[in-house]
Amino acid sequence: MKILKIIVLIALFLITLALGSQNQAVVTFNYLLAQGDFHLSTLLGSVFVVGFVVAWLIFGSLHLKSQMTVRKLKKQLAKQTPSESKEVATTSN
Repeated sequence: MKILKIIVLIALFLITLALGSQNQAVVTFNYLLAQGDFHLSTLLGSVFVVGFVVAWLIFGSLHLKSQMTVRKLKKQLAKQTPSESKEVATTSN
């Protein structure tokens, strides 16, 4: 199933690349400090890549934070579990 997903992703990328190469219109892009003339396909591709990287960084940091929280809680659970089992053993005697 994983290989099928990779093949579909590569096919979509190649279709996007083929369609983007056909669109060579030059557009003027105004950004904060200046403006520039870019091919539309280049501009769309670069904005997509920047958005993908920003999203990857945001969600990657959130995932890392949650994994660190899980690790911390597992350590706390491991510390509490032996002490609770000792208490149960002493009260049952």
